[in-house]
Amino acid sequence: MANHIVLFEPLIPANTGNIARTAAATDSYLHLIKPLGFETDDKHLKRAGLDYWDSVKVVYHDSLDDFLATVPDQRYLYLVSKFADRTYSDCALQDPTVEHYFLFGKETTGLPEPFMRANPEKAVRIPMTDHVRALNLSNCAALVVYEALRQQDFAGLERQHTYAHDKLK
Repeated sequence: MANHIVLFEPLIPANTGNIARTAAATDSYLHLIKPLGFETDDKHLKRAGLDYWDSVKVVYHDSLDDFLATVPDQRYLYLVSKFADRTYSDCALQDPTVEHYFLFGKETTGLPEPFMRANPEKAVRIPMTDHVRALNLSNCAALVVYEALRQQDFAGLERQHTYAHDKLK
């Protein structure tokens, strides 16, 4: 199965490009919920994603409701928010046969408040001090998906590089 990074109405092309790179590196799906604050052929998005964009499994959704209708088991939907009580590392994500969905809000306003109030049991947070308003969205996505992969013993990910001294032998 797979991990899914889901962005609700993303606004900043560079964030989405960086998250696309993380999705490609981790073999995760990237879901984009419209409206987007940019075109996916925007030069900044491609620059941030470099040559990885064509390796990303991107799924577009017209609305939050459209996305929710595609989630096969709502128990494995996590709403990443600084207002949650439970931390992301407290989630049991170790089963690599389960589809885990990590939903991140818009950079400026997060996830819709009525939706969050209706689903507090799904909310998870990344601990941080009160010195900043929020962490960068692409950093948050990387933290959460790599925690899932850590719990899954990095299933499906292999060491991809060789060292210079290995080539000399």
